[in-house]
Amino acid sequence: MGMSDIMRLDVSWAWLVLSAVLLAAAVFYLYTLILSHLAKTTVRNKVVLITDSLSTVGNECAKLFHAGGARLILCGSNWEKLEALAEQLTSQSDPTLTFPPKLVELDFSGMESVPEVISEILECFCCLDVLVFNSSMKLKAPVHSLSLQMDRLLMDVNYFGPITLVKGFLPSLISRRSGHILLVNSIQGKLAMPFRTTYAASKHAVQAFFECLRAEVQEYGITVSTINHTFIKTSSSISKDEITARSMKTDHRQTPPGVSPKDVATELLRTLSSKKKESLMARWVPKAALYVRSLFPNLFFAIMAARVSNTVAEEMPDD
Repeated sequence: MGMSDIMRLDVSWAWLVLSAVLLAAAVFYLYTLILSHLAKTTVRNKVVLITDSLSTVGNECAKLFHAGGARLILCGSNWEKLEALAEQLTSQSDPTLTFPPKLVELDFSGMESVPEVISEILECFCCLDVLVFNSSMKLKAPVHSLSLQMDRLLMDVNYFGPITLVKGFLPSLISRRSGHILLVNSIQGKLAMPFRTTYAASKHAVQAFFECLRAEVQEYGITVSTINHTFIKTSSSISKDEITARSMKTDHRQTPPGVSPKDVATELLRTLSSKKKESLMARWVPKAALYVRSLFPNLFFAIMAARVSNTVAEEMPDD
């Protein structure tokens, strides 16, 4: 093969690579356009409540829905941060195409304020179209190190808070015979793991509640969807709201690959558009674990027990 043939071959490969890059860019651009159009047609003029808009997932949902023209109700436990988020949203959008968000201070660790929040929102908007339950308090610790006070706090935030809120808005949804309720839940709602006893229990409880609710309200034209995701990727491997004492912390260095907050927000939008009942955002290992748990429970229990033994052995100091 001569030098000219080699040069022609190199040029052909270069054009092939360039064509592939351009094709990928075109596909991504089209995907962005479709997603933008989907956001506008799905949530345009809809009253949408997000329970924890200050979390990474809630923040991405707020951006996506605000750009789509939703009438947002942003809930969070910190008023200053809510104001900062609202200012960011309004400064980055066209005021002729969007609505200024309504801010509501809401903290499920203090349940006394929930009835007032419900009354305030119904007085302001008269109705809701979409409820996104995104609040979550995380906890990873051995069961014997947890107090009942901590168990109750976790159940308030992850279970009693969401169900209290949905029960408060349910009469309005039923009277209008429309609405979409979405629960953004951890995969722990389907698959319990060691060192997450109370967290997994709260996620199982809220998952069961919303699945029962789905069947009960379907006749009223209300859609209930659940999205179960794995670990949410953030700038840190341990999220800021995760409660762990140094004495009870297990190894966080081997955190499995997760999903990004933007991916969860996008999946939530798709679920709203298609009215899909359930979505599982997980790679093949968690999905396989779910099948093993269902089909071969004794094998699953043995694997979990071995995992605990290995974790305890790794944390034992050398003699």
